[in-house]
Amino acid sequence: MRASVLFLCAALSACAVQPTALPRPDHLFNDAAFRAPSVPLTSDVFAVSEGMRNFLYGEIAAQLRRSGRLDGLIDALQNRAQLKLEYDSAVTRTAAEAFDVRAGNCISLVIMTAALAKELGLIVYYQRVQAEELWSRDGDISFRSGHVNLVLQQLRGEKNRLGENAGELVIDFLPPEQARGYRTRPIEERTVVAMFMNNRAAEALARGQLDNAYWWARAAIVQDSGLVEAYNTLGVVYRRHGDLRGAERVFRQLLERDPKNPTVMSNLAAVLDAAGQPQQAQALLQKLQDIERYPPFHFLDQAQFALKSGDVRGAIDLFKRELARDPSYHATHFGLALAYLALGEFAAAREHLAVAKQNSMTRRDHELYAAKLDRLSFNRTR
Repeated sequence: MRASVLFLCAALSACAVQPTALPRPDHLFNDAAFRAPSVPLTSDVFAVSEGMRNFLYGEIAAQLRRSGRLDGLIDALQNRAQLKLEYDSAVTRTAAEAFDVRAGNCISLVIMTAALAKELGLIVYYQRVQAEELWSRDGDISFRSGHVNLVLQQLRGEKNRLGENAGELVIDFLPPEQARGYRTRPIEERTVVAMFMNNRAAEALARGQLDNAYWWARAAIVQDSGLVEAYNTLGVVYRRHGDLRGAERVFRQLLERDPKNPTVMSNLAAVLDAAGQPQQAQALLQKLQDIERYPPFHFLDQAQFALKSGDVRGAIDLFKRELARDPSYHATHFGLALAYLALGEFAAAREHLAVAKQNSMTRRDHELYAAKLDRLSFNRTR
């Protein structure tokens, strides 16, 4: 899916408060239980490669001189003949890695853009978007996705299309209709690096690489002890590793900070149940139901079960209820396409397959939906 870049005039709020970092929680770590990571734990995620420098000082040097550093870089981001960025959530990449393949997820594209901007001497700020978080799944693991963007500011005295000293822009890799009206708060660069590390931990976890997942999650917490998501990842790693006590310690500490966090409550309930404490688990699930009546993918799971059971109309109703929760999730549209296909309603099936393709988050899914869409169109025109 082509990455859409949104540019907005912006001013960071001077009264926004950065959450206080917590003391490093060494008591939550259990290094002896895990083998050394099989890959280096990259920390210099903003390192600029020779290819990136050649791009800045060779390929787009003329437009940087002509338009100025800020406008010139923005033009390169917008021009598909130059950077040709694609959104791909399969792997979290460093700046150099994302530049090499011209693709990355939200955090990768933010890091790459920041690295290019800093190389040009622009001032860079980062923002966390206060918007409804989206969910996705990989196998039996559910992932909650947040969103970050960045603000670029040129030095005083350099003119651009906004006028002298008016050179502050938000760069956001979201379609404009999704980005309008959201609230943001500034975050530090160490938090962005910690998010990168936590993403790497989650990706290793999805691949079953528990040792790598542990060390990435640990590194994220050391980098920014206030990043709640990294603690949650660490707890899931412990649970998958069979260390139920370690998982319980992590999740209970998180609940002390945020007693009504549904993700943590759900994870802790699963740990308590596996540890032979069903009554405590059930009590927690009851509290969870009061907070969150329908967990993520509740209707999607029911719809897929109904479809497999032959209740196609019932499945369609449930898929639509899931779309009311998240209208863009590609797997829901794909499920609807299968349901309509089973009824012989080919136009509706093609419509939802097209949306699934458009909203796919990895190249693999994009290619899968594209092939099915082409095959459906071919079969209908034969």
